Amino acid sequence: MFSGPGVTTAAGPARAVQPAAHRPSARFLADARTALVHYLRHDHQPADFVHRGRAGSIRGTTATSTFNWSGYADSATTDGAFTKVSGTWNTPKVTCTAEDTITSEWVGIDGFTSSTVEQDGTLDWCFEGTATYFTWYEMYPAGTIEVGTSLAPGDSITATVSRNGTNYTLSLTDAAHPANSFSKTATCAAATCLDTSAEWIAERPAFSIGIAPLADYITWKVTGATETASGKTGTISSFSPNDVLTMVDATDSYNLSTSSDLTTGNSFITTWHNSY
Repeated sequence: MFSGPGVTTAAGPARAVQPAAHRPSARFLADARTALVHYLRHDHQPADFVHRGRAGSIRGTTATSTFNWSGYADSATTDGAFTKVSGTWNTPKVTCTAEDTITSEWVGIDGFTSSTVEQDGTLDWCFEGTATYFTWYEMYPAGTIEVGTSLAPGDSITATVSRNGTNYTLSLTDAAHPANSFSKTATCAAATCLDTSAEWIAERPAFSIGIAPLADYITWKVTGATETASGKTGTISSFSPNDVLTMVDATDSYNLSTSSDLTTGNSFITTWHNSY
């Protein structure tokens, strides 16, 4: 568990910073992707809790702080409870400095109350001062699989993870750039993937040397957040318990990313405050 000060990535070989007004070249995207795969040794890991149990601003919601997640999570005490989770958002635009930073937006099953995560979404990576964007999926603790390289800020994304027994379907649709869309299948034994939670998360993933600095994504808005649990389909607020997650710095002194109240039970906004 990471509990030390925020970390930064090692600087790579000198390279001219790409002009902000232009899309990075194919060569630069390939270099950024290679660096990303190298850095993301621990990938999109389960929630790294600071504390839980305080009453949230919404009745029946628990306020929870973590070092790496912000957003919402629903959980159950019975294994196999969750069979589907889905959400829609527009890819946020990140503001980059010379420091390598990262943020990822996703939906998933597990990870809040268990040690696996079945998840997919978008990733915003500030590499050598330039923003790059990818779609991806992961069956944690297996590694992240980056898919699309033409993802752009504002792209309308719908991401879903569904389960039928021990078979999982991880699917994502990019309405603006279909090449970033995918539908992948995987299996996980019931004794390993417990299916005890569903999540809608803005995350700072972990590098091999600790949790990465959070890229300045300004805000991330989720709409149409739905789930199926114990055979019933509903929204985030349809199920209990609900946890609203705040991402905090390594000393639990200030917030990195906060989550708004729910709107109509299926929509919320997370807001960036600090990188680490």
